[in-house]
Amino acid sequence: MGLFDKIKEKLSHEFIDIIEWLDYTEDTIAHRFERYQNEIKNNAKLIVREGQTAVFINEGQLADVFGPGTYTLNTQNLPILTTLKGWKYGFDSPFKAEVYFVNTHLFTDEKWGTKNPITLSDDRFGLVEIRAFGTYAFRISDAGKFIKDIVGTDANFTNFEINEHLKSLIATRFTDTVGEAKLPIELYAANTTELSETCKEVMQPEFSSVGISLEKFFIENVSMPEDLKKEIFEYSRIDKLDMDKLTKFKTAKAIEAAANNEGGTAGAGMGMGMGFALAQQMGTAMANPQAHQPAPQAATPPPMPAATQYYYAINNQQQGPVSFEQLQSLFASRTINRDSLIWKQGMSEWKALQELDELKPFLGGNTPPPLPAQ
Repeated sequence: MGLFDKIKEKLSHEFIDIIEWLDYTEDTIAHRFERYQNEIKNNAKLIVREGQTAVFINEGQLADVFGPGTYTLNTQNLPILTTLKGWKYGFDSPFKAEVYFVNTHLFTDEKWGTKNPITLSDDRFGLVEIRAFGTYAFRISDAGKFIKDIVGTDANFTNFEINEHLKSLIATRFTDTVGEAKLPIELYAANTTELSETCKEVMQPEFSSVGISLEKFFIENVSMPEDLKKEIFEYSRIDKLDMDKLTKFKTAKAIEAAANNEGGTAGAGMGMGMGFALAQQMGTAMANPQAHQPAPQAATPPPMPAATQYYYAINNQQQGPVSFEQLQSLFASRTINRDSLIWKQGMSEWKALQELDELKPFLGGNTPPPLPAQ
């Protein structure tokens, strides 16, 4: 071997074209391998490490994709690029192509949350608002699709850039999912595991459409206003009582509220009205004790009028019968509302509660009733 041949061989070994990327960051997803004029020599070495995928782009078109391993770049292992370039008989001179390295390891502990409250309709509490937040994990499952649809010409695509898009997608799909679930409001916080799995299934297709796999999705907390929490806790306790106990409980609460209200207001509604009525009865008894003495044996009192019995509907199911007081307690506990359908003996059809005159006091008022005639 001549002197010049040895020098040429030595130089060829010293200047072997090596294409590789060592990631020293924690947040880079895709990195473009920069070189002068994007030229790659024949038989260049491509080194793709575990957790990486190399993607070749030729004049804006997706070409060959390489998983972990070491490759000698020639027409045998660049079939797509060879077709695009029209290399019928191989090539010797350098060729131009862009090479992107994509991180395919798992990106964990990514945060998400609802920027604005989600409004839901609950059968017992009406329109309510909730918020939620949690974490998710993802990885790049299709590097070629991800480069083509998301990265584009970005030379260094980071986790931050994709997270804003993913968090908006998650918040939108989460809102749709909880809205369609139509669960009782208290069950959202109590079933975060099942709700997390359902949301993950709903979101996965949209992640996959851009080459991303949603690996994990967790709802850490579902919160609601404090006053709504208190109502739910009170309702859950009252719901365990039978109707007789429920009536007594609500009556006691109404009397207590009336006693604590200085001067009384007409807007306090039926609960306070019951307290005033009871106080008036007690005052009358004290002022005229004779009125409550036993009647002479000769006088026979008339028979007691039969108490009106009411039927009501919940979720298109007939309930009842219940007394006036029991119906009032059901309204106070929000089991029924002003639009609930009510029926009693003598009515030709069901009517909304607010349409029955004797039940309108349930709704409260702005002015007191007229004083009885003297």
